[in-house]
Amino acid sequence: MSASSWWQPHRHADRRPLLLARNRIQSAIRGWLAAEGFIEVDPAALQVSPGNEAHLHGFATEAIGNDGQGRRMYLHTSPEFAMKKLLAAGETRIAAFSHVWRNRERGVLHSPEFTMLEWYRVGEGYEVLMADCAAFLRLAAEAAGARELRFRDRTCDPFAAPERLSVAEAFARHAGIDLLATVDAQGLPDAEALRRAMAEAGLSAGADDGWSDMLSRVLVEKVEPHLGHGRPTILDRYPAAEAALARRAPDDARVAERFELYACGVELANGFGELTDPAEQRRRFEAEMAEKERVYGETYPLDEEFLEALAFMPPASGIAMGFDRLVMLATGAPRIDEVIWAPAG
Repeated sequence: MSASSWWQPHRHADRRPLLLARNRIQSAIRGWLAAEGFIEVDPAALQVSPGNEAHLHGFATEAIGNDGQGRRMYLHTSPEFAMKKLLAAGETRIAAFSHVWRNRERGVLHSPEFTMLEWYRVGEGYEVLMADCAAFLRLAAEAAGARELRFRDRTCDPFAAPERLSVAEAFARHAGIDLLATVDAQGLPDAEALRRAMAEAGLSAGADDGWSDMLSRVLVEKVEPHLGHGRPTILDRYPAAEAALARRAPDDARVAERFELYACGVELANGFGELTDPAEQRRRFEAEMAEKERVYGETYPLDEEFLEALAFMPPASGIAMGFDRLVMLATGAPRIDEVIWAPAG
C-alpha cells in the first residue's frame, strides 16, 4: 500500500480494523499510566536541536521572528530533552504520546513521522521499566484481541516473561564474538580488536568502519534476527561506548544501564538509567557530532538549556517505545503505514 492512496474508501475499509485496534491499545496504555500515577505531558515538537546521535537525522526548518529574522530550528526526533527539563522542574512520573520526525528513514518498520511513547520514573531503577514494557505488551495484545504478537512469519508470546540477555552474551551466543574483549577496563573501544574478532567469526567489515559501525553491523546481521522469538527479549547492558544518554553500570564501567526490548526480531523500545552529569553528557554529544561530521558532513547544535537542566534533574529512569510498531505486532499488520491513521506522504 502506498501512503498516497490510504484515503481511498476500499483502502480505508481494509485498514480501519487495525486503526480502531490502535485506539484501543492507546486507551488501555493511557489507563494503565494514569492508574500508576503518571501525568501525561505534551512537549512541543519544535526545538533548537533535534537530538545529538550521529546516525539520527532531523528535519530542519526556519523560525521567523516578529523582526523578520530567521533562525534554524528542528522537529524533534524524540521528546527526551523536553521531558527531562520537566523532571528538572519537579515532575516525577510523566509520559507522552509524541509525534516525532526522523529523516532518511522510510520502510516496512520506519515512517518519517511516527508516534513515540516515552515515559520517566524519578527515583526508580531502570529494571522497573522492563516490567512496564512487559505490561504494555500484554495490554496491547489484549486490546487487539490477539494471543500472540506477529511480524511476517515470526511470533512472540506477549504474556510470557521476557528473556533478559546482555549485549555481550548475545554477541557470544549468536555471533561467536567476545565483545567485552574489544574494550578496555573503562569501556574505551578498540576498533582493530573488534575487526579481528569479526574476521575470526567469518564476518566482514568496511575499511573505514569504526568500532560502533562494526558493532551495529554485527547486531543487525547476526543478533537482532534471533531476538524476541517465542517470548520477548530484553537486550541489556549495552557497552559504555554506546551508552547515549544512559549512565554507566555501577558494577562494571565497561557497560551502561541501557536496554532495548525486542519482539519478533523487531526493536520496540530503548530504555536508560538516565545520565545526569552535564559535563559527561556534553562530552558524549560532542563525540557524536564529530562522528556525524565525519560520516555525513553535518552537525546539529547542542541544546544548552537541556545540559543546564541536567544539573537539576534527579536520578531517574526513562524509555522510548515505538508505539506504531507495538500496534503492528499486536495486529499482525505487514507495514507501519497500515496502523497510522493518515500516513506521511
